[in-house]
Amino acid sequence: MGVATRIPEHRFTSPPEPGLTPDEMVARAEAIAPTLVELQAETEERTFYGEDVHEQFARAGFYRILVPRRYGGYEFGIDTFMRVTMTLTRGCPSTGWMYCLGAAHALAVATLFDERTQDEVFGSGGDFICPATVVPSGTAERTEDGGWVLNGTWGYCSGSPYATHFVGHTLVSPEDGGPPEPMMFIAPRSEWTRLDDWGKALGLKGSGSHSIKIENGRIPDHFVIRTHMSQVSVREGTPGRTLHGNPLYGGGQLSFMVLEDAVLAVGMAQGALDAYEDIMRTRMTPFPPIVPRIEDPDYQFLYGQAAGMIAMAEAATVDAIRQWRETTDRGPAAVTQEQEMRLAAICSEVVQVCWRAVKEHLFPTAGSSAVRHGERIERVWRDMSMFATHAGVSTFLATIAKRELARARFGVE
Repeated sequence: MGVATRIPEHRFTSPPEPGLTPDEMVARAEAIAPTLVELQAETEERTFYGEDVHEQFARAGFYRILVPRRYGGYEFGIDTFMRVTMTLTRGCPSTGWMYCLGAAHALAVATLFDERTQDEVFGSGGDFICPATVVPSGTAERTEDGGWVLNGTWGYCSGSPYATHFVGHTLVSPEDGGPPEPMMFIAPRSEWTRLDDWGKALGLKGSGSHSIKIENGRIPDHFVIRTHMSQVSVREGTPGRTLHGNPLYGGGQLSFMVLEDAVLAVGMAQGALDAYEDIMRTRMTPFPPIVPRIEDPDYQFLYGQAAGMIAMAEAATVDAIRQWRETTDRGPAAVTQEQEMRLAAICSEVVQVCWRAVKEHLFPTAGSSAVRHGERIERVWRDMSMFATHAGVSTFLATIAKRELARARFGVE
């Protein structure tokens, strides 16, 4: 059924570069990011970044940042992962999005699933790319041997073109009766097919957010967790924290997911600011006095206003990442609902500030020639417009997270 058997620990591999440091990893992203700018048009046309870029990322070790060292990963932590994601997104929003939502879920798998499952999923010691969706879809039925047969189609699976696995959700009825409840599962690449159905959305056309279709896919029972990823509590500890001896694999999964939103928003806005700076340096004012825009007080103000907003959003994001890490370091009991929702509230404000900086200051004043189709600022505007409609941003961060923060603070059920 395409599922690897348990692999003895002595066969696990070391990372390709055991002496590699987090700073060196980030430096690699900084070297690659400028090259992504010129590839944006072909990335959108292809609907995902190219094989050459994928191979660059693999050689750089980007797909192993969050994979445990036990399985050949670098186990660098979310600080490094988020810095790499922000940097790549600054170069190309679609590429950063596709990379982030493909590589990020190594953390969830290494945190939530038991040793047997992790041995089978990570045991080959290779790169780990695993899109995930939180909207339940499809069906899951029990097999005679206690496993599951999956059928259905799951949309918006960002990162699917080069994926090794897929984490999805479906609804199953409890064995003792009652309404269907969410079930999370992980399916190896052998059990699903990527559909060629992405690229017609307003933005993020190159984000590899294709649908995944499963027809009679078979997975064992230990590849299943009978809950929704956003509802997982880590306050009693996690299999990953115990297995790897690292608090990294015991943190809040919901807050980690929304930190991705903040990092992606900052990276996109930074890319728009880079493009605006180029315009400031190369274009003149449209009305007298005709001077370079860098010398005009109004353009100076617009640039400074947007730059300040984006810098503030970056600072808030960096501090939220620090809070996440320090919370996990204090132990499982520290990962409270209130702390999770506080981080979500911060991320909500970060996304909104970045979006305002682009749509209110940079996009409308860049000039009509700078917002023609395919221009860098026009592309960021489309991508962030699409981002703003994402349910995680428009529904969860905008409303649910803030209500839940108040309820957690005041103990309201």
